[in-house]
Amino acid sequence: MRWKVAILTASDKGSRGEREDTSAQVIRELIEEELGGEIIDYRIVPDEQDEIMAAIIEMTEYFHADLILTTGGTGLAPRDVTPEATLKVIDRAVPGLAEAMRIGALQKTRRAMLSRGVCGIRGSSLIVNLPGSPKGVHESLMAIMDQLPHALGILSGQLGEHSV
Repeated sequence: MRWKVAILTASDKGSRGEREDTSAQVIRELIEEELGGEIIDYRIVPDEQDEIMAAIIEMTEYFHADLILTTGGTGLAPRDVTPEATLKVIDRAVPGLAEAMRIGALQKTRRAMLSRGVCGIRGSSLIVNLPGSPKGVHESLMAIMDQLPHALGILSGQLGEHSV
């Protein structure tokens, strides 16, 4: 199955064109190479809860993305609000994915414990918050990459919950 993937970058500087979005480039490469996914939407929004929420809702309800990967806004800074925005729009949390990302990244850097990213489901879309740095994106996404096809298969109804 070719999964439909949307990328959402939360970045004040990125949304103003003051910073190149290298984290989204890493996501694009990993999704195309490792998951065989198709990027159907990509956008950069400022670190504003309402804008992040609106983008996630549109990506799920208009674009019908199977997977939405956010990057940025998961740290401790006052404007890092991606997890809060995500929690407001998901139907159910998937804490195991967020835990696995932190555990995988912790093996590379102790700073991974400072990531507040969450994962959850809205409708039949899986939403995953990734850190804002290219290195953090790579480490976190690779920590869960092998489980994404199964998770997406269950959400799409193509696999039973207990399929091998």
